[in-house]
Amino acid sequence: MSRKVLMNGAYVAWSEATVHISTHALHYGTAVFEGIRGYHNDEKRQSFIVRLTEHVERLYRNMRVLRLSIPLNKQEFANAIVDVVRQNALLEDVYIRPIVYWGAGTVGLYPYGRSNDYAIYVEPMGKYFDDIDSGLKVCVSSWARLSDNSLPPTGKFAGAYVNSVLAKVEAVQNGYDEAILLTKDGFVSEGSGENVFLVRNGTVLTPPVSDDILEGITRDAIITLCADRGYKVVERTISRSELYSTDELFFTGTAGEVAPITSVDGIVIGDGAVGAITHELKEAYFNAARGNEPRYSQWLTPAF
Repeated sequence: MSRKVLMNGAYVAWSEATVHISTHALHYGTAVFEGIRGYHNDEKRQSFIVRLTEHVERLYRNMRVLRLSIPLNKQEFANAIVDVVRQNALLEDVYIRPIVYWGAGTVGLYPYGRSNDYAIYVEPMGKYFDDIDSGLKVCVSSWARLSDNSLPPTGKFAGAYVNSVLAKVEAVQNGYDEAILLTKDGFVSEGSGENVFLVRNGTVLTPPVSDDILEGITRDAIITLCADRGYKVVERTISRSELYSTDELFFTGTAGEVAPITSVDGIVIGDGAVGAITHELKEAYFNAARGNEPRYSQWLTPAF
């Protein structure tokens, strides 16, 4: 079956889901988007959309920053996301991409006078990282993380992701799976599309929002899972050297899920294997996301 894309309230075929060449967001990055996972549970014969409400809330917060507005309230937009999954009837793990953007018009930075457009599409997605089970090899990027006073990294603004693309390309072309970016002051920020967690002496550490990170929804879920399992979580500024000497290290993100890191800049983390706490949190997250852990059922929206 050909996939369908919802564009401004109407379904169009995947091959026809196009925008005009003069679209402001194409030229200037003036779009906000979300990445949302849906996990299929064969036994329950159901697909669960993970933390839909939180993703829509974040999207609407970011829309305010770019002065975007669409004729749907948050609940209507959430319902539209569920309908897109249903319309495409993909009985497998999927990735859902809603995007809101400044539309077509004459050349110029000032976007007013153009339409505010939106689209929602879904595609199959398994593992984002090929080496997620054995652990990732990462590097510290030569590119600094952009700062909040330049372009807010706390939300998913399309233009800001050029920073992430540069870091990702540099890492992969140098033989690594992923990059970790530092702040302009040289402290750990995040991966190209993931939040960072360290484990030291049984305590879980992660950079604070003030260190130019995305306010990750999976990050928030992992903090909850840590607390429920008795692990102390500390949000604090982290130096680069702590990456090399930590006991365990992992990424979190909607696409990247919970991804263990086993080396940084060629330096082996711990004993070079996936750490016990990382493994426990990874299993707990997947159990919750696939609807196998009732106490986290409030995180899930059934698609069918």
